[in-house]
Amino acid sequence: MGKELASGSAGGPAGDPVGGPADGPGGRSAKRWTLVGVVVGSAVVGCAVLGGVLTAAPPERGGPPPAPGPVARAETAVGAGAPASLPDLVALIGDREAHLRAHPGDVRSWAVLGAAYTERGERTGDARFYPKAEKALRTSLRAKPRKNVEALDGLAALANARHDFRAARKWGEASVAASPKRWTAYPALIDAYRGLGEFKAADKALARLVRLPKGAAAPRARVLARAALVHRDQGQREDAAAALSDAVALASAPAERADCLAGAGELAWERGEPTESLRAFEAAVRADPDGHSALAGQGRALAALGRTPEAVRAYRAASEKRALPQYAWELGELYESLGLGDEARAQYDVVRQRVREGAAGGVNSDLVAGLFEADHGDPEAAVRLLREEWERHPSAAVADALGWALHRAGQHEDALVFATKATDKQHVGAVRSAPYAYHRGMIERRLKMEGPARRHLEEALRISPYFSPLGVPAAKEALGALGQV
Repeated sequence: MGKELASGSAGGPAGDPVGGPADGPGGRSAKRWTLVGVVVGSAVVGCAVLGGVLTAAPPERGGPPPAPGPVARAETAVGAGAPASLPDLVALIGDREAHLRAHPGDVRSWAVLGAAYTERGERTGDARFYPKAEKALRTSLRAKPRKNVEALDGLAALANARHDFRAARKWGEASVAASPKRWTAYPALIDAYRGLGEFKAADKALARLVRLPKGAAAPRARVLARAALVHRDQGQREDAAAALSDAVALASAPAERADCLAGAGELAWERGEPTESLRAFEAAVRADPDGHSALAGQGRALAALGRTPEAVRAYRAASEKRALPQYAWELGELYESLGLGDEARAQYDVVRQRVREGAAGGVNSDLVAGLFEADHGDPEAAVRLLREEWERHPSAAVADALGWALHRAGQHEDALVFATKATDKQHVGAVRSAPYAYHRGMIERRLKMEGPARRHLEEALRISPYFSPLGVPAAKEALGALGQV
């Protein structure tokens, strides 16, 4: 194992200054009451410094303990499934790589390194870190195949990052089975259930996380952050917003606080409140300037408020922080709405390039690629991609995307079946979403279902009059053509 590490490139992906392993193969009130009763635990996750890098003189008698350094901060964060700052991640990766060159049999350090690679790939959008993460985590698991919960947690987080939610569920459930009272397995397992559209299972996993005994209780900010996502999936946006507000106040690190603030910004955006959304995103960027999702959220909100040059700058900054295809897609549609066709097409080319780059690192981008192609490329190819994605991950988001792709491909009756799954309030996870309502309304209009079409198009604009720079004008035009009752 030591030779494998030492033979890796001296520079990591995209100018990474550290080396690494060579790339391998690729209810509301009841729930609120329960969460209030969570005992805040202080989980000791990965705080041992194995390489001696942070050895310091003991504090003077009676003085305060030394503040944790970047390696300890990042190790604690990745072990808890919390965001870590990019500089701290770089420090942790360098520390573990150096340690493993000298101590290749250190099972736990391989798991820590794999988790750090995964988090760095998430922070930067560079999918080339994911094969490195997989190799490190599997090295740890091979050396200790039984009760290696750190490696199992890391593999679950990696699979979620790659949008392989079935694998994430497998690893997450294995980790819980190996150590049911260890809280760190539950956040990744909840994310996996959500990605699969198994919202009742996500709710049960959250309840188990909340009920863990005092000595094993998770930090309350992490519980509240996951609770917000589960509430949102159940259409309980007020509960979700309240949970995020509490999580912001309880977050122990700037990156974690920024993550919760960005979630609050997303909720405000979904409610059609761009000013409130912008405030939350701006606060997130102040807490963590490397927060790419908050920068993209700023771009979305600024565009809705008519502050177009600032919106473009925010989108570009987000793309520099993390090369996600959806950031280029949103910027391209903003350009298209302004009549800047060449600029829009250039961004659409970037979308396809980033999807290919992600696929090379094992990332499943079929949901994004399919929805994008339905609007800006080949709808038939979009249908093929999204049918396969529906078989893997039958969530409301995939139902909406597949319904829209079928509509764009001329298969309107089939399209309405999936659009109904995404929007019907009888389906758990069918949240009130302006884009989903817009898609259903346009499909119904094509099927000459004028009453339902008018109702859903009006609902889309009522939920958010800003949901898309291209969709909003199209919804208004369709409503004008339908006329009044």
